[in-house]
Amino acid sequence: MNGHLAGARSAGKRTLGSTGLRVSSIGFGASPLGDVFGSVTVEDGRAAVHHAIDSGINLFDVSPYYGLTLAEERLGAALAGRRHEVVLATKCGRYGADDFDFSAAKVTQEFESSLRRLQTDYVDLLQVHDVEFGSVDQILHETLPALRRLQQQGKARFIGITGYWPHLLARIARAAPVDTVLNYCHANLLMDDMDRELAPLAAQLGFGLMNASPLHMGLLSGQPVPEWHPAPAEVKRIAEGVVALCRAQSVSPATLALHACLQNPAHASTFIGFKSAVQVDDALGALDFVPPAGLMECIRALVAPVFNTAWPSGLAENQPEVAHAG
Repeated sequence: MNGHLAGARSAGKRTLGSTGLRVSSIGFGASPLGDVFGSVTVEDGRAAVHHAIDSGINLFDVSPYYGLTLAEERLGAALAGRRHEVVLATKCGRYGADDFDFSAAKVTQEFESSLRRLQTDYVDLLQVHDVEFGSVDQILHETLPALRRLQQQGKARFIGITGYWPHLLARIARAAPVDTVLNYCHANLLMDDMDRELAPLAAQLGFGLMNASPLHMGLLSGQPVPEWHPAPAEVKRIAEGVVALCRAQSVSPATLALHACLQNPAHASTFIGFKSAVQVDDALGALDFVPPAGLMECIRALVAPVFNTAWPSGLAENQPEVAHAG
């Protein structure tokens, strides 16, 4: 893709549920700033943030978990002087690979640290991170009320929940009002159950619905797949076939995968991780990308045997009764 041509594009805006916020259809996933997908220089990270803002991307999502606070620190530094131009979201409750604490005291204390790292006195959106690793009862009766108190104090304009399982996010959203729901790896070329479980509920209850991992945590990126990737082997094999189909027609698999997600109007924004200005331009190219005739049909046929195949994630009590393991 011709990067300098893509840079002339600008991400369009959609309304984030009932919040009234207008957010870019492409969201800036800031986990790469924490060296989660390989090392990133401070200069490259700052350039990616600034180029994204200049290109109309205004929704930025981060977490203290990403890079064990490094992503928040780098994003805060990169946003210095430009905080007012963005809708800034961070998370609480997850602080390491196996470090979860959804207690009111912990999320309140750690959020203050997040604000310092982000160099701001408020965020636009504070979210409970990966709810499948916590007790639903605690999240409903302790975590979310703590976030509402932070909202009442003016430190978070809106609150939300994030996680892997659509059914669990729907269960929590039905039981406690939230402003947003972010689901990852369940609405892309390999999955669509986010739309079945959450899109109708978002329309009914008015929360903003956000999609993450349009590349299925890298399987559809065309880049080497990290060893830690939890997808079953057959899903990885099929994803390799999707990449090969795209390349046979000189199509970027990442562009096609993001393009497919952007066609869904139920998603206020789709997050993709960025660590360079070039990657921002590549993503912008998905906005007006037109797939070659017949390519989507071939991909749908290829992925059919593993479509909606998930992997275990979170506490056993929070997983669906039937979770495909591949």
